[in-house]
Parts: sequence; C-alpha cells; structure tokens
Amino acid sequence: VQSWRETMEINVEAVRANAVEAAQRMIKAGKGGSIINLASILSFGVGRSNGAYSVSKAAVMQLTKVFGFEFARYGIRANALAPGYFSTEMNADWLAGGGAEMMKHIPMRRFGNEGELDGALLLLAAPRAGSYITGVTYAV
Repeated sequence: VQSWRETMEINVEAVRANAVEAAQRMIKAGKGGSIINLASILSFGVGRSNGAYSVSKAAVMQLTKVFGFEFARYGIRANALAPGYFSTEMNADWLAGGGAEMMKHIPMRRFGNEGELDGALLLLAAPRAGSYITGVTYAV
C-alpha cells in the first residue's frame, strides 16, 4: 500500500501540482504557453509487476486531457510525452537482464536514446508548430 501511495504521489500528484502552478503563472503573465507532462508507453497498457506505475501514468494521460481542455481558454496547451523503452541510468540493470528479451517485441528491435525524444518535445513546445495541439499524449 505504501509503495502504491508513493508512486501516486510522485507520478500523479506532483505532475498535477506542477501543471497547475505553471498554468497559474502563465495565466498571470497573459501570454499562454505550453505544459508538457511526462507519461509512459505504459499509459496505454499494463506491464508486469508494475501495476501502480501503469495506473499512475494512465492518470497522467487523463490529467493531460483535462488540462488541455481546461487551460485552452487561456491560450495554454497541455500535452504529454509517453516514452517507450529508453536506455537510462535508472533502468540500466533491467535492460542488461530481462530487457534483452523485451527488445524482441519492440518493432525497431532496440531501445530508444534520450535524444530521440527531442523532435516530439520540440513539436509540443513550439508556439507555432504545435499551436493547435492540446490534450494529446504522444507515444515515442
């Protein structure tokens, strides 16, 4: 129960609080803006032995939809990135072990590298290129 609560606090409540704070500042400035939340490929499905994580990231996806709707009237867009399996320091041990098996199920047969999120991030952040995109979660 404790790890469930901690996961929800970190992955849902912190995202909610940060997005609301950012929106309040943007509203006060009167210039609109873009909020980008970090979801996960597991926002769309479930992985083994990480139910709380999957639920929390699905909640981020839903929060993003709500924020996209609620903040639009202030010229604020809210979207999320949902990275698939990317190589990071945090998952290095897993990738070295069971991750090799997972790679067989990834269409590109490899894990993503952090620079490969740049294009989607720039699209969502750009005031012109992404100006009509809100409430969307992009899987990368």
